[in-house]
Parts: sequence; C-alpha cells; structure tokens
Amino acid sequence: MSTEVVQRETQHVPTAARQAQPVSPRVDIVEDADGITLFADMPGVPRDALHVQVEGDTLTLRGDIAIALPPGMDPYYAELRSSAWERSFTLSRELDTSAIAATLKDGVLDLRIPKAEHAKPRKVDVQLT
Repeated sequence: MSTEVVQRETQHVPTAARQAQPVSPRVDIVEDADGITLFADMPGVPRDALHVQVEGDTLTLRGDIAIALPPGMDPYYAELRSSAWERSFTLSRELDTSAIAATLKDGVLDLRIPKAEHAKPRKVDVQLT
C-alpha cells in the first residue's frame, strides 16, 4: 500500500468524536394477536456486549463491537476498530414488558414482547336474567 493512498484515505476517516456516535441498527417489527416481535440487525455484537433495557415505557438496545488486534501489532489504518449500536423505542402500555424474551443468532437480535393480559381479546359470557 503506498503512502499516498493511506494519506488520501486518512483524510476521509471519521474523527474519534464521530466514531464514538452509536450506529442505529436496522429493525423490523411484526405484530400478531399475542404481541410483537422485533428483529434488530446487530452484526458483530457478541451476546456479552449486548444490553436490552426497559425503563418505564422505553426499550433500549445497546451493543458494542471491539476488534482485537494480535499482540504486538499496531493499526496502520483503521476504520473498524470499535463501534457501538444503540436504538430506543417507546412501548405501548398494552405490552407486558416483564415477559420479554430475547435471543441472538447470526448477528440478529430476536426480541419477543407479548401483549399484557388486559390487552388480549377475551370472550364475555352473557347471563340470562
């Protein structure tokens, strides 16, 4: 790699401040009669660096990626050394946040949030008087 190419590319590398900004993961949300399922694309985020938090009616997804270099190596040019993912959602009160189930497979977070019992359709028996 020539020094000229590295110098030219370095001019376009984001500053540390811009790299610190979390990336918003792409998300699909589907609803069925029993609740919603959220699929968040978070490639490279290991399970132990993934954080799902509910506070009040806000759901927040956070994940961190750190690419480790072999010992004794210093980056000559680096854009992928570390990254953070973050996205927040306002949840409906019809959802039961105490029963959230989450799995991570192949970089996709699958988050299932069931509807609260009071929000599910129910049959009302009519009494004869």
